[in-house]
Amino acid sequence: MACADDVEAFIALGANLGDGAATLRAAADAIGTLPLTRVAARSSLYRSAPQLASGPDYWNAVVLVRTAQSPDALLDALLRIETAMGRERPVGERNAPRTLDLDLLLYGTLQRKTARLTLPHPRLTQRAFVLTPLAEVWPEGTLDGIAVGALAAQRIAEGQRIDKLGGL
Repeated sequence: MACADDVEAFIALGANLGDGAATLRAAADAIGTLPLTRVAARSSLYRSAPQLASGPDYWNAVVLVRTAQSPDALLDALLRIETAMGRERPVGERNAPRTLDLDLLLYGTLQRKTARLTLPHPRLTQRAFVLTPLAEVWPEGTLDGIAVGALAAQRIAEGQRIDKLGGL
């Protein structure tokens, strides 16, 4: 399905409880079933150490979607997928281990900051576990005038560990 008003959006997937690889694959499949949305590209699966959090290593990936949904409707759909797949949000624990985390990273060129949704994602440029798979599905991408791959390399050089695994 393609609509004249399709927008490219990028979604980060993460999990560090349960079978992370299976969870991310199922989540990517679920994203592909959303109305007015199709998955155009999937990164590889990656493992990374938690940042500012406790718990086991995270499984990470990024999907590129083409969507005619609004950013708020897409965010609502992502939150429903998280809930359906067992995501819990303990009060007062911002970075608690999780069965699934879906973050809307970019929605076209939209820039906005509301209490509910900030685009681009506010910590996007700080995280190798997001930048590395993002560079895989968006090799020509730039953020703040810097190539996404170069930003990923900077974070890795700063000591952020990320290991490429199999396919998503």
